[in-house]
Amino acid sequence: MSEQIMPQGKKAVGSKETLKAVENGVADKVFIAKNAEKRVTLPLIEACQQNQVPIIEVETMDELGKACEITVKAAAAALLVHNA
Repeated sequence: MSEQIMPQGKKAVGSKETLKAVENGVADKVFIAKNAEKRVTLPLIEACQQNQVPIIEVETMDELGKACEITVKAAAAALLVHNA
């Protein structure tokens, strides 16, 4: 199931790391948990829109954390471009 959410490859996990990846132009697509706090995700959503990075919504932070193979919840994650 987690492979369907977050494909294999290099990734940035967490809202701050994901935002940096988007701003630096190395995010291929961004995954955002629907139940994450809006104050955390709104700057990331705006950055994705400005940089034309597709956003994929995931049901929960717990589900996204598991998909990223971490033991804690994650509000956001990015799949990075191949040469990043």
